[in-house]
Amino acid sequence: MRRNRVEKKIIQVNERVPLLRGIPLSIQHTFAMFSASVLVPWMFGISPSVVLLMNGIGTLLFIFMTKGKAPAYLGSSFAFISPTLLIMSNPDMGYEYALGGFIVTGLILIAVAVLIKFVGTSWIDVILPPAAMGPIIALIGLELAGSAASNGGLILSDTYTQIDPKFVAVFIITLAVAVFGQVLFRGFAAAIAILIAIIVGYVAALCFGLVDFSAVTQASVIEVPNFSAPKFSLDAILIIIPASLVVISEHIGHQVVTSEIVGKDLLKDPGLHRSLAADGISTTLSGFCGAVPTTTYGENIGVMAVTKVYSVWIIGGAAVFSMLLAWIGKASALIQTIPSPVMGGVSFLLYGMIAASGLRLLVDEKVDYSRPRNLALTSVVFVTGLSGAYIQIGSVQLTGMALATVVGMLLGLIFAIIDKLGIANDASEAK
Repeated sequence: MRRNRVEKKIIQVNERVPLLRGIPLSIQHTFAMFSASVLVPWMFGISPSVVLLMNGIGTLLFIFMTKGKAPAYLGSSFAFISPTLLIMSNPDMGYEYALGGFIVTGLILIAVAVLIKFVGTSWIDVILPPAAMGPIIALIGLELAGSAASNGGLILSDTYTQIDPKFVAVFIITLAVAVFGQVLFRGFAAAIAILIAIIVGYVAALCFGLVDFSAVTQASVIEVPNFSAPKFSLDAILIIIPASLVVISEHIGHQVVTSEIVGKDLLKDPGLHRSLAADGISTTLSGFCGAVPTTTYGENIGVMAVTKVYSVWIIGGAAVFSMLLAWIGKASALIQTIPSPVMGGVSFLLYGMIAASGLRLLVDEKVDYSRPRNLALTSVVFVTGLSGAYIQIGSVQLTGMALATVVGMLLGLIFAIIDKLGIANDASEAK
């Protein structure tokens, strides 16, 4: 009976949800992605409205191209921050030249997707076995853990030069509601536990005087997205292109962890070629409209892991809300008044759930750590991702999960060659 009750809480990928329940579930996803997605355009000095609009359009396009089988929200990619700022620092170039680079990056993703369409995805199982893929998935959450703690005011930084007890209190209140809500809430309340935690945290922030409404009063009721046209420069394109490797690595990792969460192999159905092509087309369109490159968002993957609501209809609803926020200035400004410790408290749980999904993959696949290769793969991938090591490619640093993915793939390929040669000392133990 207990197992049956748990199964009933799951809302499957293609399952529709009644409107009155679907709206708060979609808003929950919108809140999860909002702060990170508007941070990127803020760093570039452009209006977030066009970015929110293109994020929404890109997400709907993604759902359509993956035949409604792959739940994912496309938000602003952080991989392009460093190269874009480098381009903008050049007096002979500006943001419009970065847009040209974004378009080329999108086309590269599409080209890789076409290649995958013909060669398939079986190579992923060979060069990224569970012993490597598990820690790579875990790193998606673990490398974001510091960001969650920083937003909560728990770490001293350029933003927080001292620990503020009010920030810590709001962080703890938000996190406590999010964590204990998973255990204590019942019925529909359990599905919107993250949204409830944000609301409670926001009320606590109001009580502590941490909410500033000045941006809301200054914002326009209707805000027209500020579209801009791209310009092309070979120098700018060469600066931007290396970030493509980061996005491709990130995309594969996100699709694998989402597959683990929803219980379906999304790399095969609807296929990695479809999801990667959708990401590429979304990035290309964003470049033509003056927005930023898009990528599947770990925050929304975390929401699905926590709530067990996987419906693409809910993700689509979040995309529609994002598009509406692009035009309603005051609504967008109101969401931006949510203090960082509130989102930090929520993210603390969401990022941890992503990391736990990687460990879950190791358990589900029954990875045998008595085999030296498995122990070596997991160890090297974890240390590479957490050590801070990086490879500089132009203006882009390949680090964290992206670098760990490349290292894991190289090791997996070498082990595959060793197996082909029949010289592995554990060949008799291979499954």
